[in-house]
Amino acid sequence: MTERILIFDTTLRDGEQSPGCSMNTKEKVELARQLARLGVDVLEAGFPIASQDDFEAVRAVAQSLKDGPVIAGLARAKDTDIDRAWEAVRAAERPCIHTFIATSEIHIKYKLKSTQEEVLEAAVAAVKRAKGYTENVEFSAEDAHRTNQDFLCRAVEAAIRAGATTITIPDTVGYGLPWEFGERIRDLMNRVPGMERVVVSAHCHNDLGLGVANSLEAIRAGARQIECTINGIGERAGNASLEELVMALRTRRDFMKFDTGIRTEEIYRTSKLLQSITGVKVQPNKAIVGANAFAHEAGIHQHGVLQDPLTYEIMTPESVGVPKSQLVLGKHSGRHAFKKRLQELGVELTEEDLNKAFGRFKDLCDRKKEVFDEDLLALVEDELLATNEGYSLEHLQFTSGTNIVPTATVRLKLQEELRQESGWGDGPVDAAYKAIDLITKIPGKLLEYQIRAITAGKDALGEVTTAVEIEGERVVGKGSSTDVVEASVRAYLNAINKVVARRGHGKRSGEATR
Repeated sequence: MTERILIFDTTLRDGEQSPGCSMNTKEKVELARQLARLGVDVLEAGFPIASQDDFEAVRAVAQSLKDGPVIAGLARAKDTDIDRAWEAVRAAERPCIHTFIATSEIHIKYKLKSTQEEVLEAAVAAVKRAKGYTENVEFSAEDAHRTNQDFLCRAVEAAIRAGATTITIPDTVGYGLPWEFGERIRDLMNRVPGMERVVVSAHCHNDLGLGVANSLEAIRAGARQIECTINGIGERAGNASLEELVMALRTRRDFMKFDTGIRTEEIYRTSKLLQSITGVKVQPNKAIVGANAFAHEAGIHQHGVLQDPLTYEIMTPESVGVPKSQLVLGKHSGRHAFKKRLQELGVELTEEDLNKAFGRFKDLCDRKKEVFDEDLLALVEDELLATNEGYSLEHLQFTSGTNIVPTATVRLKLQEELRQESGWGDGPVDAAYKAIDLITKIPGKLLEYQIRAITAGKDALGEVTTAVEIEGERVVGKGSSTDVVEASVRAYLNAINKVVARRGHGKRSGEATR
């Protein structure tokens, strides 16, 4: 039998405190609705006393969400904060006031300029005042992990006696290691009277990259609520990541028999919405929601995934809302992935054509970091348009620039013979075309020339379409390359080769190769 772990989402409060992640009221409401669809149990909508905008945003969220999560407002252990928080969340069907005060010696001495006894008095007064407004009161001992354990026990016990229904143990500065953080919670569970009557919550930051690890250890120690954020955003290095925590529990249910109410299929959509609202993107290798989380480039990995996704995927992309795994085609990709992607694009090639296209693909990978579907289609089209009888480009070199006469050297192959010529012209394309004319003895007159970028980015594949008049006939040629001059040469050659193919042989042109 699995136990339920409550998910307390603080993206709209702690997450928004992350530099560059501020949200207006409309954006908070939009994200709150998505968080409700995601299935979070508690949604901390903000810090109402912080500003009028924050107050209005929390109130708007409380008014907008019905039949959804508990709506919490954060408040310091001060009467004004608690009153303001209540005004903001009172419209919610299930309101919560989350009050906190620092308990570590360094915070008490330097931030609060107070004493332990005064902190205890403030904590009790705050919980009691909040309890006068709502039954659902959460108390957090800020910087609990650096708090003297005996004093932490006293503070937690006092908050429970005052009426707190949830006790949060924060690692506010991400200082804890999993085993010591878990032991701290375990000790509280054993020593503090009344802990069995409240929900024990963990709030872990990620300063040492251990936010999720510490949260998982807290669960093992007895915590039944975890406070986290979408994409792990938050102060400094951020908070424990909701998606990582939830999927760790789901994926390793064999080891940790816990469940959450999260609809995991909404994870990716929620992550993308947050990125869209804040403009803050996650790194490509971010677990669960990063661009590379379900992407495979290495040929061995791709072959394995094609045979059985479980070879390299411990969860399905669909389980978190990603449409499907992505076989990223790059220099490490193999023939299996290349052929599979072409089939998905509706392209079936003979083994001979596949070999040629794969060779071009590998050459293209040396120039581009990532090859897109549009690149593949253009590349394959080049090969399909190519004829067995005709010229192939073996070498191209050109020089151009300000106050330099553009020149080009072209080497072509016809059957087994090579021929090289150089030309000059108004630009490198014109120079290359003149060199080709010298080689083939099939002069063409350029009628039309078009170029377009097939994909985005500085390394985009360019596609050139030419209309060439050859022997009184208008012939269209196409070519593609990351180099526009090379693409232009391939397009021109494609047009010439159509004429050569229609003649049925390459004898006339072959004579020119000597």
